[in-house]
Amino acid sequence: MRRHVRAIVGVAAVAALTLAGCGRESGGGQEQAESVAAGKATGEITVWAMGAEGEKLGEFAREFTAANPDAKVNVTAVPWDAAHQKIASAIAAKQTPDMSMIGTTWQGEFAKTGALDPTPVDLIAKDAYFPGAWDTTVVGGTAYSVPWYVETRVIFYRKDLAAKAGITKPPATWDELKALAKAMQTGGAKWGINLQPGKTGSWQTVMPFAWSNGAQVADGTKYTFDSPEMVEALRYYQSYFTEKLAPPELAEGALIPAFVRGDIAAFVSGPWQVSLLNEQGGAGFQDKFAVAPMPRQKSATSFIGGSNLAVFKDAKNRDGAWKFIQWLSRPEVQVKWYQATTDLPAVQSAWQAATLAGDTNLKVFGEQLKDAKAPPTFPTWEQVAAVIDTEVEKLAKSGADPAAAAKTIQDKANAIGTGS
Repeated sequence: MRRHVRAIVGVAAVAALTLAGCGRESGGGQEQAESVAAGKATGEITVWAMGAEGEKLGEFAREFTAANPDAKVNVTAVPWDAAHQKIASAIAAKQTPDMSMIGTTWQGEFAKTGALDPTPVDLIAKDAYFPGAWDTTVVGGTAYSVPWYVETRVIFYRKDLAAKAGITKPPATWDELKALAKAMQTGGAKWGINLQPGKTGSWQTVMPFAWSNGAQVADGTKYTFDSPEMVEALRYYQSYFTEKLAPPELAEGALIPAFVRGDIAAFVSGPWQVSLLNEQGGAGFQDKFAVAPMPRQKSATSFIGGSNLAVFKDAKNRDGAWKFIQWLSRPEVQVKWYQATTDLPAVQSAWQAATLAGDTNLKVFGEQLKDAKAPPTFPTWEQVAAVIDTEVEKLAKSGADPAAAAKTIQDKANAIGTGS
């Protein structure tokens, strides 16, 4: 499963947590974290990890256990499409592992249950992480996890086709992105750019345009979608479809082949696409495309996603789990993890390593991560995100009015509430 949908799997389990009786009144206030005992880790540390990370973490942890010989790390690999329900059920039954990966947009929901252990700030340095990544861990003023790896959205474009169309620099503004898409089409591409036309996860492509236009989707206590800034961003996004610059429908798996052929000249996506392009494009294709930061309007803000690591309050080996997380957060370990998985480091200093700093494409992602945001950590975000996806599809395919779409999103978000 691609990382851009990982964080939005499993909305149906929200109710299960509410019924579990695990809620706590402190969900809206700061919670004090306990210290972690000094010394090496000991005992068994049980970990749930999803997808490829779950398959590789156990072997990767051998270096940790070599340095902590009295500790043993047991990793259970969990499929992403089953992870949300599995964690929710474990919380309800008080049968959690010591620690688990947590999708960034699950953070508010699971923290609200009272099942997550507050992050010990004497062990974990907040300033080591990208600010946008750290923000995904904070619920009601308290951090309940640690960013493990990150991803963000940038513009991929066919550099060779752009040059043929007379464009020799990456698009830096909204106007320049629109001009690029038009020029690419004039130069022979069927579609100037691909933007998600609704459906699951499309909010992750829409929100960078909203944020870059100054839209705020929440003020800390409520959702605030119905704003002129949001309406303008939705109208700009819709214009790519009304002007027939972006396809209103694209089959799953069709994007990369279409980009390689030159049928689609640009798209917005995350870092996992780089290796796919190099694989499917063949020898020399890496010289035909480039990546660029999200275009600027009032800012050039993008979306930040990825995965966090959290310790549960019912953990049998709380201290061992936090020490393992601390080890995984070391800059040199983050670089090794990137080399093993291509997961981008959440720790900023890890990006100074030659492995990352010397890669032109990765450097763009690293710079974009400095200006990237996550949605609010309200427990109900998953439900509201589904509303956004539906309204975006109406914008792209039915020509719905952007102002009406923003109002619908706001009205439904009000009805759903924040869950805080």
